[in-house]
Amino acid sequence: MVDLSFTAAADTRDTGTTASAVTENRATRWTVLAVVFAFIAVFLLLPLILVFAEAFKRGWAPYMEAIVEPDSIAAIRLTLLVAAIAVPLNLVFGVAAAWAIAKFEFKGKAFLTTLIDLPFSVSPVISGLVYVLLFGANSLLGPWLKSHGIEILFAVPGIVLATIFVTFPFVARELIPLMQDQGTGDEEAALSLGANGWQTFWYVTLPNIKWGLLYGVLLCNARAMGEFGAVSVVSGHIRGLTNTMPLHVEILYNEYNAVGAFAVASLLAGLALLTLVLKTILEIRYGHAIAASRGH
Repeated sequence: MVDLSFTAAADTRDTGTTASAVTENRATRWTVLAVVFAFIAVFLLLPLILVFAEAFKRGWAPYMEAIVEPDSIAAIRLTLLVAAIAVPLNLVFGVAAAWAIAKFEFKGKAFLTTLIDLPFSVSPVISGLVYVLLFGANSLLGPWLKSHGIEILFAVPGIVLATIFVTFPFVARELIPLMQDQGTGDEEAALSLGANGWQTFWYVTLPNIKWGLLYGVLLCNARAMGEFGAVSVVSGHIRGLTNTMPLHVEILYNEYNAVGAFAVASLLAGLALLTLVLKTILEIRYGHAIAASRGH
């Protein structure tokens, strides 16, 4: 009797006569969708619109004046410099870490994975404070660095180090599941045909992960440009020298220069929108790449 009922149920599924798994009525579904869209509109779209509205509140001329002001130019230049250093380094470290974790078996593998996730668990402010304890004037390394004329804190190197720390997981965490899903079959085939380790990486592994790598780099770059907490601790807030764009926005806002603050903030928002567009494009392309790799 039980077997027959299961068979009948299977037959109804095969013929497409099974009742829909969604049992909520139309009114409930539309209510849930309305709540979701209202939440998105109020907490995501409205603040973004207000940023641009406040930036252009007094017209185009004051907006451009705030953008080309020397301190703003210095903040933009420093932000791009920090991203240009931190992102390539995290690209190299992330690919190496993902390759080691996904393609090889070794002791301490789980511990290495945990270390990669550490910046997600630690507050950015705490990570910045760690560098103060390491390189500050009262630390063990501070006096030695000062005697040799090496500046870490309140200078570009400290900002770069803090940014690298908070953005380190993005590339590695994007590549590890992709590489694990792809397995080692392609690499083993390349090695059996006579390729060495570097040839295997450049001509087999790297082409297989290119879309995931671009996706991780994109997220890493967005976080690097928008980082505030860790950079705020190690920068010293020296105007025109160690202020990145987020720090410069804070200073302008505290000085009641709303137009200047929102003008610089609109540049960050524009970068966020550009990142979102590129992210969506890469997600579409990246999804096909994952499907192809699984099928392969």
